[in-house]
Amino acid sequence: MPIETWDEIRTAYQVARFGTVSGAAEVLGVHHATVIRHIDALEKRLGVKLFQRHARGYTPTEAGQDLLQVAQAAQDRFSQFAARIQGLGEEVAGELVVTSLTDLSALLTPVLIAFQQAHPALRLRYLTDARLFRLEAGEAHVAIRAGAAPDQPDNVVQPFLQQNFALYAAQGYIDARGMPKDEADLAGHRFVGPEGDPGRAPFFRWLASAVPAEAITFRASEMRVMADGIAMGAGIGFLSVAAARGREGLVEVMPPRPEWASQLWLVTHVDLHRTAKVQAFLHHLKQAAKGWPVV
Repeated sequence: MPIETWDEIRTAYQVARFGTVSGAAEVLGVHHATVIRHIDALEKRLGVKLFQRHARGYTPTEAGQDLLQVAQAAQDRFSQFAARIQGLGEEVAGELVVTSLTDLSALLTPVLIAFQQAHPALRLRYLTDARLFRLEAGEAHVAIRAGAAPDQPDNVVQPFLQQNFALYAAQGYIDARGMPKDEADLAGHRFVGPEGDPGRAPFFRWLASAVPAEAITFRASEMRVMADGIAMGAGIGFLSVAAARGREGLVEVMPPRPEWASQLWLVTHVDLHRTAKVQAFLHHLKQAAKGWPVV
């Protein structure tokens, strides 16, 4: 049904309620001529008279009474719908979608589980895909992102934690090729690094400037694949402290440096930032993160 028809039905409903054009015009916030035009157009569209016009106002005909009942039912259903939707915004329920770096999964998964246990009506989706999920398109409610502060105008961005990175190698690699004595000794070793442009990651930019390109003998497009390569002896490479902690058999070749660190950000869309479930989760996450080891 065209939008203008709904406007006409709403007008007829108010005329039937108040019995006068002026009463309907006042509650609708329109000119009385608009009310008369809507009634005339609706009667023409339906092919029946909805009101008897007289000096005291408008009295619904039998068809008008039927319309009043239909419009009242529609109004009641909409009011119920609005109350239900508003209620969902006031409770921690429904679906919550969180996206983060894979490196944080060992720390973040227990937090998510504990939050869901505290709110059983919540359905959780935890996404660790390498791509950036579009918050403005509703692909996620909360994103944990690394690097420079996200600058999308409709996002609420809060600093979260600093992610520390160090150089690691498998014990088998060190046994076979030795431990680098210092930074100058790195050129004689094999490295695991990113495919193509090092991007915004400060540690990868450092690696590109510190060792010859031919020394990076194992390249991959995802951090989890690079982590597997390092753990299996392909070469020396960067891992976050949190990721390295979860893998056995790794040796720290060089400790974390401030210039290798990557800032983490909590990102939410402005339209969802103040909803109960997003606010409750952000509070829960920040409290839990206070007890995390160095990431």
